Amino acid sequence: MRVAVVTDSTAYLPPDLQSALRIFTVPVHVIVDGVSYDEGADYLPADLTADLLAGKRVTTSRPSPGVFLQAYEQIAQEGYDQIVSIHLSSAVSATVSSADIAARSAPIPVHTVDSETLGMAMGYAVASAAQAAQADESPDVVSKVALDRARSACTYFYVDTLEYLRRGGRIGRASQYFGSALAIKPLLEVRDGQVEPLARVRTSTKAIARLEELTHQGISGMDYSAGVDVAVMHLAAQDRAEDVAQRLAENGPDIARIIVVEVGAVVGAHVGPGMIAVAASPRLAGYPGVPSTD
Repeated sequence: MRVAVVTDSTAYLPPDLQSALRIFTVPVHVIVDGVSYDEGADYLPADLTADLLAGKRVTTSRPSPGVFLQAYEQIAQEGYDQIVSIHLSSAVSATVSSADIAARSAPIPVHTVDSETLGMAMGYAVASAAQAAQADESPDVVSKVALDRARSACTYFYVDTLEYLRRGGRIGRASQYFGSALAIKPLLEVRDGQVEPLARVRTSTKAIARLEELTHQGISGMDYSAGVDVAVMHLAAQDRAEDVAQRLAENGPDIARIIVVEVGAVVGAHVGPGMIAVAASPRLAGYPGVPSTD
């Protein structure tokens, strides 16, 4: 049985990893002053940064069921027998709902999975699921691999300014920070599928240090017998992200591999330029999800 793995553009998987694992991606829509684009296809992180700094209104919208159905039909034409479709948390987006609707009309069975997370925490789960699919596992096993890895991950965010949280309005209870008269630097985490407030720090230096400390604490509480993959995600903060990645690698002997990726509009529009996030994901024995480079 050939099982295809589908995700959406909020996984932020590096293109080489998507290609190596034959992962199909459906783009989430980005609307800029009323004009719609596809995230990652014709709207890149640099475009998002420029538009946000220019004060343009940037919002996002789930892919329509029709877009998903078109993808599923194409996959069926390529000879796949079933599909596992893995998407960002339903608590922050209706993307998985669109996938569910499309699944009812798809020419082959589609198993939809709410990853209950986002970004590379979902990306690693998708990658492991794709390895399970390549190993000829059943759709149920592929789905379980995705959920197991997604649920074992932790994700923490440093936000450089409250402004974009204020504009976006879809970041859980972080609005509690808006009344503060202090120039605080919020730290957020993904918890129960939502992005929630975690701490308020006075300076960016202290906030980044706390972010790294939280990451190490999160890893220490994991079953990382097969190693841990870490992704440092950012928007328009490449140098800062690489510095964080270097320090985490030097101080995290259990980290199997660490990568730096830039996020797109679905995350970036709500947290703004300067954001740094870290996703730590323990590998699953047999399905690490990251092809070895050794």
